Amino acid sequence: MLLAGLCTVDQVQRVAEFPAPGEKVRSLSVDVAAGGPATNAAVTVAALGAGATLFTVAGAHPLAALARADLEAHGVDLVDLDPARPDPPAISAIVVRDSDGERTVVSRNAHASSRFVLSLRSLHAQLPQPEDELPGCVLLDGHHPEVATYTARWARERGVPVVLDAGSWKPVFAELLPLVDIAACSSLYRGDDPRAHGVPVVITTAGPDPVRWSTADGSGEIPVPVTQARDTLGAGDVWHGAFAYAVARDTGDVPGWIEFANEVAAERVRHEGPRSWTAAVAKKGLP
Repeated sequence: MLLAGLCTVDQVQRVAEFPAPGEKVRSLSVDVAAGGPATNAAVTVAALGAGATLFTVAGAHPLAALARADLEAHGVDLVDLDPARPDPPAISAIVVRDSDGERTVVSRNAHASSRFVLSLRSLHAQLPQPEDELPGCVLLDGHHPEVATYTARWARERGVPVVLDAGSWKPVFAELLPLVDIAACSSLYRGDDPRAHGVPVVITTAGPDPVRWSTADGSGEIPVPVTQARDTLGAGDVWHGAFAYAVARDTGDVPGWIEFANEVAAERVRHEGPRSWTAAVAKKGLP
């Protein structure tokens, strides 16, 4: 599978309660890991036993080495499209509440901080060549807009299904949506209706609530497994990775893909920490 989008360095502090304004609290634990929608989705795909190639921007800053090491340890093939970039990578400060796994995030995303000028010729050279096997699916999160649109066009020309993680509206979506086969939106998404851009399959996730889907042939909703949440960080990203993995398997249908993704995301939230869930998720890989 091919994934393209944001890679951050996440510092995750687990606390008994969220601090009040001006209050200092001692954390129960701290983790550092790579983060970002496409990145966490790539870790999910790799955990499920499939090949995961991530197109992103990490750069040469020492902090980027933390993300590289994490992704390498979890089986993700990182393709850095601006390896000489001296600036720090996007960084997220995350606090997770111990009692219910709820998280709060402060971050500066790639479109706000990245100033790299992408060579499309270089990007094209990194994509599978005619003699190479095509990926079963492409997943985009809309960060690094040039990467997203170029990769989507490349996939569309070759008949590779394109899944968009539309967690929140981004300006590039106006150009990107017509190139997408499946738009998986969060309930917080506010922007153009993907259907107005001709997207054949539109999905809306809503945390623990049922996932809604619609196609030209019908619509419905799939319940989410009831579970005790210990850590919700990245659960949506894991869902998107599992969904795209199921699409790439080229078996089943939209409701079946959603049901599989729901089960994988539910497994993720049962585990504390940014990577503690991968071993359990590995057992859910499809034959």
